Amino acid sequence: MTYAIAEAAHRSGLSIDTLRYYERMELIDPPARDSGGRRVYSEDDLGWLHFLTRLRTTGMPIKLMREYARLRHQGIASAAPRKRILERHRDDVRARIEELRSCLDVLDYKIENYERIICVETVQEATA
Repeated sequence: MTYAIAEAAHRSGLSIDTLRYYERMELIDPPARDSGGRRVYSEDDLGWLHFLTRLRTTGMPIKLMREYARLRHQGIASAAPRKRILERHRDDVRARIEELRSCLDVLDYKIENYERIICVETVQEATA
C-alpha cells in the first residue's frame, strides 16, 4: 500500500513540510514517485518516519539522526555503530528523565506546601 504525501503526513503525525525537510536532510530516502511524479510513501517509509519521530521526541539531534540514517543504508554491517548511537542516546534520555523526576519532586513539594497553607487559611476563616 502506498500513500500520497498528505496521507503520509496525516498517518505519521508530521507536516508535509517536515516530510520534505526530512528528505532534504537525508533522514528519509527520496520516496517513490507515481506516474504523475508525485511522492508516494510505503508502509516501510511510515515505519521509518515513526521511528524518526520517536528519536526527535526523545531529543536526538538531527545531526545524530542523519548519522543513524546514513548507517542504516549499510545494513547489517552497521549494526554495531547504530547500536552504540542508540545506547548513548538512551543514556542521555535516562539522565533527562532523572532530571525531570527531580524537578517533579520540587513541584510536588511546593504544591503540597500550598495545600497546607490553603487548608490553614480555610480553617482560620471558618473559625473567625
